[in-house]
Amino acid sequence: MRQRHKPWADDFIKENSHIVIPNADENKGKWQTLFQNDQPIHLEIGTGKGQFIAGMAKQHPEINFIGIEVVKSVIVSAVQKVLDEELKNVFLLNINAKDVRDIFAENEITTIYLNFSDPWPKNRHEKRRLTYHTFLEQYKHILHPDGEIILKTDNQGFFEYSLVSFSQFGMKLEEVSLDLHALNDPLNVMTEYEEKFSKKGQRIYRCKARF
Repeated sequence: MRQRHKPWADDFIKENSHIVIPNADENKGKWQTLFQNDQPIHLEIGTGKGQFIAGMAKQHPEINFIGIEVVKSVIVSAVQKVLDEELKNVFLLNINAKDVRDIFAENEITTIYLNFSDPWPKNRHEKRRLTYHTFLEQYKHILHPDGEIILKTDNQGFFEYSLVSFSQFGMKLEEVSLDLHALNDPLNVMTEYEEKFSKKGQRIYRCKARF
């Protein structure tokens, strides 16, 4: 769904540069210094309106969170959630992260979340899927050796593709859930999409994988 243009988004983002960090590449290898602590860093690629990252940051003050979202009219909602909750352990990046190795140093990230990523269902768009092997190479570089990728989606085709991609890359699958909400996981924080789809009775798939 195309988001309505918000002409005030640019100014709002600039006013909150303590949350939406400009020139992200300048902080490569220095993110813990910017957070002013040595807590582990979790990264969400495709933060959307921020319900997940804000919920996780509130639930886990002992972890630092960084969310990447390219659409300005969307990321402003995430910024507002961080402000409303007065969260000190969240930074947001309004960028198109084609290669996360430009932003994060080797082993700098502990966990990567891929929540309801665009499935790019057409074969000719395979290279755009965030679980394509070229992206996995990036994730392997920035993840700590004990780090993990956690993927959630409502798209069965993309989920199956991702499981195969992880396996072919030599990754270890530690969890594969074909109906996440049937588990009644009390620690599961839902994204906006997840909440919407689950109310319609759609299955939510989740997997956790390590290199």
